[in-house]
Order: sequence, then C-alpha cells, then structure tokens
Amino acid sequence: MENIVIIGNGIAGVSAARHIRKLSDKRIIIISGETDYFFSRTALMYVYMGHMKFDHIQPYENWFWEKNRIELVRGYVTKVNPDEKQLLIDGSRAITYDKLIIATGSKPNKFGWPGQDLHGAQGLYSKQDLDLLEVNAPNKEVCKRAVIVGGGLIGIELAEMLRSRDIPVTFLVREDSFWNGVLPSGESKLINEHILEHHIDLRLGTNLKEIVADENGKVKSVIIAETGEELACDMVGLTAGVTPNIDFLKDSGIELGRGVKVNRFLETNIKDVYAIGDCAEQHEAIGNRRPIEAVWYTGRMMGETVAQTICGNQIEYKPGHWFNSAKFLDIEYQTYGWVFSERGMKEYEEHFHWRHAQEKVCITIAFNKENNQFLGINTFGIRMRHEVFDRWLTQEKDVDYVMEHLIDANFDPEFYKNYETEVVSKYNTDFGKSIKMKKKSLKRIFAIG
Repeated sequence: MENIVIIGNGIAGVSAARHIRKLSDKRIIIISGETDYFFSRTALMYVYMGHMKFDHIQPYENWFWEKNRIELVRGYVTKVNPDEKQLLIDGSRAITYDKLIIATGSKPNKFGWPGQDLHGAQGLYSKQDLDLLEVNAPNKEVCKRAVIVGGGLIGIELAEMLRSRDIPVTFLVREDSFWNGVLPSGESKLINEHILEHHIDLRLGTNLKEIVADENGKVKSVIIAETGEELACDMVGLTAGVTPNIDFLKDSGIELGRGVKVNRFLETNIKDVYAIGDCAEQHEAIGNRRPIEAVWYTGRMMGETVAQTICGNQIEYKPGHWFNSAKFLDIEYQTYGWVFSERGMKEYEEHFHWRHAQEKVCITIAFNKENNQFLGINTFGIRMRHEVFDRWLTQEKDVDYVMEHLIDANFDPEFYKNYETEVVSKYNTDFGKSIKMKKKSLKRIFAIG
C-alpha cells in the first residue's frame, strides 16, 4: 500500500487527504504540531470574540479521521531526507513515505525590530497565537493598550478582536492610507474613516522603530520611527503580513525561494515531493496572481488538484479568475477579477467608482479603456454573486453589459436596499452613456436555457 505523508493539517493538507481518500485506498498520514484536529483558521477571531467555541470551528467531528482511515500524528517535522524518503519528527521519531505533500502554511513576518521577541509581542496566525492572546490581552485591566503593527487583513481582524473586549488600540500603518497597495483610493479612504469610527487610533504613514521592555522582559511601550514618540502599551500585534513556513527544509535539497518552488502540477524539484497552500511558490506566477497565494480557497483548490495527480490523474493547477472576500470590521468586502490600486494599475485600466452619500457602501469597477472589456469589481457593503461575475469574466463581457445587467449579480436578501439604479446613473454621468438597466432575470442568473 502506497504511503502518503502530508505535513500540515490546514485547509490545503486536509483537502488533499480527503480527496486522496475519495479516490484511493492509499495509506494517509497527516503530521501537525499545531493542533490535534483541523480547524477553520479564518474563524479564529470569533473564538476570541466569544461568538464561537474552538470546537465549533472544527469542520469535522473527531471520529471522522479514523472512519476515513486518515492517521493523525502530533509533532513538528524537523528534517526531511528525500534520498531516504524519510522525515524526522521532533528530532527523534522517523516516518517514511512514498509520496510527500508539504502543506506547512505561513508564519507572521518579523522584520528585525528590536524587541520583537519580547513577552507580549505576537502575531495572529496559529492556535498557539490565539492562546497567547488570551494571556497577553484577556481584558482591558491586564492590557490597558495594544499596538498593532501592519495594515493588512490580519491587522484589522486583530483590532476588531481587541476592541470587542474594550481594549484601546493604536494601529500603525506605514502606508499613507489603509491597504492602498491593494485598494483603489476611494475604497481605502472609506476604510480609514470606518476604522476611526470604531474608536481605533489609526496612525497612517507610521513605522515601528522599537519595542521597549520593562524590567521583567515584557512589552512596556513602542517607539515611533518618524517622531521618536514613545507609546505605552502592554501588547504588540505583529501583523505585517506572513511568510512561508519552510525553515525546516533548508538542508533538504528541495528547491526553495520565498516558499517551496513548484511547477503547475505542484511538483517540487524532487520526485514524489509536492507543495501546496501558503508555503508553495510557483516558478512563474499564474496571470496576475502572485507566485505565493496565502488564501484559504487556493489552498483548498491546490489540495484537490494534487490529490488527482497522486491518484494517477495528473492535472494542472488552474485557479481560474481571481476572487476573494473579507470583512473590514462590519463592512463586507468582495473582489472578482482584477481591480488594482493606483500604484498597480495597468496602462489600459480605467476605474468607475461609486460611493453612497451616507452609508459605508461603494463599488469600483475596472475595465479596459481601449476595448471596454470588463476586468473586475470590488464591492463594499453589497453582497454579489460569484458565479455571475465568473461567467462575465470568462465571456469577456464589456463594461456596458455589466452595468446593464448589474442587478443580476446582486446577492443581497429580498428586503435589503438595492443601489444599482444609483450606480448606473453615476456611470452614465461619468462616461456620457445612456445605459438602461435590465430587470432581474433568474434565467440569466442561473444560465438556464
């Protein structure tokens, strides 16, 4: 019986295991030092906020693994020897494999700040980070102020978590507007306002110089690089992105860049060794995607893809059109296709932006100004249908068609307010058009007939 070993029990590794089991009777072993059982990493914040218990974010019952003959081993892989097809766990236990899948995910970035390893300084990625947060910031009495360094999605999640316990938060963001390397300026401005409305001390254009220790080696303050100001705090959240968790592979002979280098079939340079999820790095990026994608759904897709290959049906990893979703405090965000910030816009790219006068609701649509082709959409506060935009992108619809049929893409419940009439009216004004919106059609939405 062929022995498949998977390092990592996140969404990528577990998806691979589940699909290998669906397709075969191979022996499957998952190794993880983080937790006994797979959990939904994106839901960690809700455990801290009291909305769920940790058991609630485990998608499968504990009996699932034995029933499906997926063996779970608790421990950290410290060495991989591809010549012997052997792993070392915690420096002592050895496990052999016929095929190896590396799915070790990410770890929080640290940029060499003085004091970054002090007690009270931490990231937010793992179950261990969640447990540590309960020590460092259980309440506003123990943690009188927290400072968060880094203005991405993890940073704003951590800010929301801490504010749920009334802990004052100062948010250091090096950009001059929140996440403006990703978001167009109108959206970034909206999020700046929303952060401030949630009583978060947002410091834009601000860098961390140093984390200062008290006499017990615990965080007592941070120093701002630009001004030298010292801010007293009890906890520092290091949320300036993540990096692939691959240190244990450095002497393995497996080709590494920032992550584990893979081809389109998710194969490494070593036969029978694959890498998937956050730790995998494509030799050449797929379209406009980054070579490393630390995204939940791409991890799942890679796991399903590599399972096919391991079970004799070699298929290429094709993630399709870019999409993602997130939450900025209580504003839902969705993106389909490509809408670049002003810093990353293509020469041919043009934007249409609409924002509601009172509510925190906006839309940005990107299109090719040379041929009017629809390129992508960002929405804030309006829930849209993934399948509809995916189809329009595949069919290379022009932006006028999208505006004409925008109501088809609205996924909000029946009694939610619709904004499409206002959106189309502004589009007509901005571009001198006379688009008339079609009535909603279930036939079109579900591509019937």
